[in-house]
Amino acid sequence: MNYSFEYIDIILLAMIAGFIFLRLRGILGKRSGYEGKSSPQFQEVLNKIKVDSQKKPSDKFDDEAQKEFLKGAKIAYETIITDFSDNDNKITNAKPLLNKDIYDQFDDALKNRAKRGHYAEITFIGVNKAEIKEHKKNGNILNVTVDFIAEVITCIRDKEKKIVSGDPEKIKKIYDTWVFSRDTTSVNPNWQLVNILT
Repeated sequence: MNYSFEYIDIILLAMIAGFIFLRLRGILGKRSGYEGKSSPQFQEVLNKIKVDSQKKPSDKFDDEAQKEFLKGAKIAYETIITDFSDNDNKITNAKPLLNKDIYDQFDDALKNRAKRGHYAEITFIGVNKAEIKEHKKNGNILNVTVDFIAEVITCIRDKEKKIVSGDPEKIKKIYDTWVFSRDTTSVNPNWQLVNILT
């Protein structure tokens, strides 16, 4: 009889352990696929555009909202520029920040660069200035045009590592005007680059 009670105890303990395991797995999740760490820079961008399902989106674009927007826009600008210069010939970190048309343009440019056997070298010094030029609302869509002034060291090299353009020793000032867009009725507060003005 004692043996039967011991078996029952073992079975009960196993069931309890299994229950606890399933509960922990349900709460903590399980490891699957790639779990490498993204760069701190990209993580900051993700934090800026992260969806907060507890808050309703605001269609206000007052001074405070503009300041927050510009903080994120500077990070997005650097992420996009440096991602385009990476030599894996594809847009990775910046993809969520681009609408389909801009992504396709960047992707085509990278493919053409790869076909020519060229690769880019870039050191992003920083954004000197980011200023909202204008913001317009078209229905539910808010478009914000931003003037950027930034400094980079950049050059393009060919297969033999000869310089095709740029100067690896010289800081270059670049001027860009980008248009970001967001649907103000969406619970997703993501801004995307929708146009690059010349």
